Formats: sequence, structure tokens, C-alpha cells
Amino acid sequence: MRVKDEIKREAIFRATVKVVNEVGFAASSVTKIAREAGVSPATIYIYYENKEDLLVSTYIEIKRRFSAVVLRDFDESLPIRDILERAWRNTFAFITENPELFYYAEQFANSPFINRVNREEIEKPFEPVLNTLRRGIEQKIIKEVPMDMLLAFIFYPAYMLAKPQLCPGVELTEETIEAAFSMAWDAIKR
Repeated sequence: MRVKDEIKREAIFRATVKVVNEVGFAASSVTKIAREAGVSPATIYIYYENKEDLLVSTYIEIKRRFSAVVLRDFDESLPIRDILERAWRNTFAFITENPELFYYAEQFANSPFINRVNREEIEKPFEPVLNTLRRGIEQKIIKEVPMDMLLAFIFYPAYMLAKPQLCPGVELTEETIEAAFSMAWDAIKR
């Protein structure tokens, strides 16, 4: 019985991402999502209180999956640059392998729904990366600027490059990916 429940939950998750990416938050409905998931609308209400809860929970689940990939093979004993490069490459990989999840998260982050998410809740899984940046600041390896600036300058390039429609003139090879990370690193290092 438990396996069946997880299968339904995953179907609802995937359907929510698909429907929202196709029609947006306003035009999406529990009925459309249920139809796409192959379940009844009543089934969705077993898992979620309402449409808003479904949309917010979907975003939080994407962030959970994203953090698991970003922290894959995390090793705090490595030099700070190497830790951040691994996290950067994992970020790039997540976006290129899961564009539909990234597009949903991006839409959500730019919508009023983001105000319904506890920022600490979605940042907590990324704490090892944040701690690495803090350690880099303490060791005078990384510039002492607000954390949001560091995150933007180190990780935003990965977001941009992973979306081919934004950088159509860039052929993604190992050399260009390495160059992109090096440029991001140069932006935050002392």
C-alpha cells in the first residue's frame, strides 16, 4: 500500500510541474493537475490542503531534490575552491538534467507564492555550501560581501549556461564549463 501512495504522490508532483510549466500558476487547477496525474481531484486533497499547499509543497520538494544533487559527493576536507566547483558542477548538472523542475522553481521564485515559503526551510539543506562560503570569508579566501551576492556571482552563471536558449552562442564543452566556473570563482575570490 505504501508503494502505491508514493507512486501517486510522485505522479501528482510531476503533473503539477508539467501543468504549471505549460499554463502558469493562475491557469493551473487541481482538476487539470489531477487529470494529468491520472488521479481524481479528491486524491490530491488527501495529500494537500488546497492548490496553494500543492504548489508550495512542489517547490519545496524541488529544492529538496536540488540540494541532494548539489551536495552529492560533498567533502568539506577539500580546498574551498574544489568544494565550490563540485557544488557548481552539480548545480549545472541538475538544471541540464531536470529543466522542467528548474523552470517551475524559477517561476515560483518570481511569483507571490514565494512569500509563503519559509526561507530558512529551503536554505537549510544547502547549509554545507553556505558554511563553506563562510569559512572562505573567515580564511580571507573569499570576498567579504553579503551571502546573497556571493551566491549570485558563483551560482548564477551555472543557471544561465544550463539554459541553452539564454546562451545560444556557447557550445557546452568541458573547456567552456571549466572556463565558466573559473570566471565565477574569480568573481568571489579575494
